[in-house]
Amino acid sequence: MTEILKFSPLTLTSIILTLAVVFVNGLTDAPNAISTVTVTRCMKLKSALLMSAIFNFLGVSVMSAVNNSVTVTVANIVDFGNDTYSASVALSASLFSIVFWAVLAWYFGIPTSESHALIAGLSGSAIAINGGLSGINGEEWIKAVKGLFTSCLFGFFVGFIICKLIIVFFRNIKRKNAESFFKYGQIFAAAGMSFMHGAQDGQKFIAVLMLCMSFSGNAQKGSFQPDWRIILLCSVVMALGTMCGGKKIIKSVGMDMVKLEKYQGFSADLSASLSLFVSTVLGFPVSTTHAKTTAMMGAGTAKNIKSLNPSVIKEIALTWLLTFPGCGIIGFVITKIFLKIF
Repeated sequence: MTEILKFSPLTLTSIILTLAVVFVNGLTDAPNAISTVTVTRCMKLKSALLMSAIFNFLGVSVMSAVNNSVTVTVANIVDFGNDTYSASVALSASLFSIVFWAVLAWYFGIPTSESHALIAGLSGSAIAINGGLSGINGEEWIKAVKGLFTSCLFGFFVGFIICKLIIVFFRNIKRKNAESFFKYGQIFAAAGMSFMHGAQDGQKFIAVLMLCMSFSGNAQKGSFQPDWRIILLCSVVMALGTMCGGKKIIKSVGMDMVKLEKYQGFSADLSASLSLFVSTVLGFPVSTTHAKTTAMMGAGTAKNIKSLNPSVIKEIALTWLLTFPGCGIIGFVITKIFLKIF
């Protein structure tokens, strides 16, 4: 507590905004992690949210301690310059833009990507404070973008393949027995999805918290080994956000976008978990939303491509495409405003 009081008001604002983004991330992404396990009636919503909150917490805590390569990538994506005061203002502006964008998407019940929003918001603010692209680390930025798109392809095709293999191997099994097996299998896979969501997204926002600390002089710039208290704080806030996950997004993803049976839900969750695990180990900050929704599409296509709802998919894809320019522009404009005000 005494260490927190040493922070300047601006640094505290940046930390609070970061935690707000973490909370919103748990709020908006939790429904993606448990959408399949609830709509296939393997778990009741409250039980699924509690499970997701617990495994989100564990994912942030465990993976941050074991492998923090995603933290390093995110922290190096942009450079706000050597003026720590202006850098803190720009960081606060970028976080404000992310919260604004995420809440707007959540309100309309459309799954959005906080990974897209984070990269876009930070980039827009970095461009604003540097007056150009000099603040963008092209190598890390491209690495992040590649990760976002490859996770989509991985999620879709692995979800498709796993589902096809299940159809082949279980073709002679009684439906009742198979249903029972995949009910518990899907719960296990959903827990894994929640764990990897925390592992992947938790590291991104731990990186932002580390930037806040470095700008205030409370942490050495370039040091990416977070204090256990930062990990714990991020874990708790994300878990709380998860507990408040919205029904609108569960309906959009789990019911409107594609109709799934239990074995398809299992395939989608397992595929998405594998995609996130590989990406996290390699240090790619990817979209957990993308990994899950594309895996669901792949699993749905494996049975019948007509099970997909093109209008909902188009609406979600449009939101994803708009996030980079939309959140980036908001981050740019708000940074300019904040720099004049503060």
